[in-house]
Amino acid sequence: MKNKEGKKKKTSVGGQAVMEGVMMRGRTAMATAVRDADGIIRIESERVTPPEKQKKILCFPVIRGMVSFVMSFVTGMKTLTRSAEVFGEGEPSKFEKWMAEKLKINVMSAVMFVSVVLGVALAVGLFIVLPILARRGIELLVGGGFAFSVWAKNFIEGGFKVLIFVGYILLISIMKDVRRLFMYHGAEHKTIACYEKDLPLTPENAKTCSRIHDRCGTTFLVFVIIISILVSALVESLFAVYGVSVERIWRVLLKIALLPVVAGLSYELLKALAKTDSKLVLPIKLPGMLLQRITTREPENEMLEVAIAAFNKVMELDADPSLPTEKFAVPEKCGEVTKRVQKRLAEGGIGEKAEAEWIVSIALDIRRSEVYGDTLVTPKKAEKIDGLVSERLSGRPLWYCVGDTEFYGYKIKTDERALIPRCETEELVGAALRRIGAEDEVLDLCTGSGAIAVAIAKKSGAKVTASDVSPEALSLAKENAELNGAEIEFVESDLFSALGERKFDVIVSNPPYVKSGEIAGLQREIREFEPLLALDGGEDGLEFYRRIAAEARAHLKEGGALFLECGDTQAKEVAAMFEKTEIISDLEGKERIVKAEF
Repeated sequence: MKNKEGKKKKTSVGGQAVMEGVMMRGRTAMATAVRDADGIIRIESERVTPPEKQKKILCFPVIRGMVSFVMSFVTGMKTLTRSAEVFGEGEPSKFEKWMAEKLKINVMSAVMFVSVVLGVALAVGLFIVLPILARRGIELLVGGGFAFSVWAKNFIEGGFKVLIFVGYILLISIMKDVRRLFMYHGAEHKTIACYEKDLPLTPENAKTCSRIHDRCGTTFLVFVIIISILVSALVESLFAVYGVSVERIWRVLLKIALLPVVAGLSYELLKALAKTDSKLVLPIKLPGMLLQRITTREPENEMLEVAIAAFNKVMELDADPSLPTEKFAVPEKCGEVTKRVQKRLAEGGIGEKAEAEWIVSIALDIRRSEVYGDTLVTPKKAEKIDGLVSERLSGRPLWYCVGDTEFYGYKIKTDERALIPRCETEELVGAALRRIGAEDEVLDLCTGSGAIAVAIAKKSGAKVTASDVSPEALSLAKENAELNGAEIEFVESDLFSALGERKFDVIVSNPPYVKSGEIAGLQREIREFEPLLALDGGEDGLEFYRRIAAEARAHLKEGGALFLECGDTQAKEVAAMFEKTEIISDLEGKERIVKAEF
């Protein structure tokens, strides 16, 4: 497709496939987009020096190609390393920890350095030493001191380079990870082609575009092999004029020394041929284009989305120099995340370590004892943790932020419709269960979240009725009963008012017991977020106990029992309201439960 002037739309943006992503480089910026283990596209961008601001000598023909070759290698390795960090899966080994702590060495950096050294050595061995040895082998087979001419030597060695290069590409393309890399390579080409065809940048449009591109690095490498044959032959011919024969280690060193010049010339050839679609130059382009059929594969739509994200980011940065750059969100060690959460909470006035530990353990579904470990936390999970912390810093109770808690071994949903179930209430349930039989009828008075009713119904098998004056609390209690598969009858009632003449074997209740005058002094998370209706126990905090004491006998069967939770200073006053009572202490030795027999 051509624009209004009749010319094909062009862009100077080029790219590179990386691990599960694509890097795109424009005139003033580069951006790498990677899809992480959670399926989220992460982007990292940075500014680069545009050509017009570089030193003039670096912009001269051939020299700019040399610089581009070196910079592409450095940038490519750096980008590959950064893209790999996005997938930092697994726990560091003991050796990695020891290296980091004792020697202050980053194992990943060390591995990448060794990989670069080995990679360069492999490249020299495969594409310089091996072709020379192959050519020497042919000469030895012919025998009689036979030696090829300078030009013949280089063309034979060049032929072996081509065979080795194509064979190497075919061999590595068998590997699953390399195939995916080639698919991202295809996504990079299709994205640029889609833009140059002036189509809207969508995966669907890019899918229809060619994965072969004039400025591809694969074509560049083909040019490097071809030009290296010519340059090496020319230089050796000049040596031959002076009677100098270049062999053995000197031949290897010469070819390495000539590589920058070869790269510079190849760059200029690639750049020049990319400017024309003339069929006259097609024979020169064809080898590289054919090889691109191997080094690129048809990408998935998700891969095209990644390439488009990188391309769009570069275009935005090129268009607006004021736009900020960004860094990858990469996995963090769990222990570091926990310490960061503790610091944020402490700065917000919440200094309890336990809160940070609970937030991290719940968000990651791990034990609290594991939150200081080296297990890696993905950016998505870290964002979930940060969201919980921000919500907690607003004053909202932790268990409302989390959305549920555990009570007596059962998962209970929590929100502002009812009080958060407390661990001391489990003592009330335990005391009641020691009295309740499977045939009993039980009433949970002031059920709130329904936690008590759920625990008793599930543990005893008794027939349970739960009542509350708040329709909001009852709706939450019903959800919790359904969540836990508990069969419970729910009744909206102000204590016993809607229960008529029904009688029960056991009544259990945790009614409001905070003195009205003390509510203002409660913690902010309680007084501002938990329902006042479930807290206010009247002037002395005993209003509901007096009402229960007056009406309970009418709703208990002969020999029935009543179990009440109360404040840690109220047990004796509550017990005095009944004839036959027992005060039960909680695990901390506080008198919190009153049992009344009828």
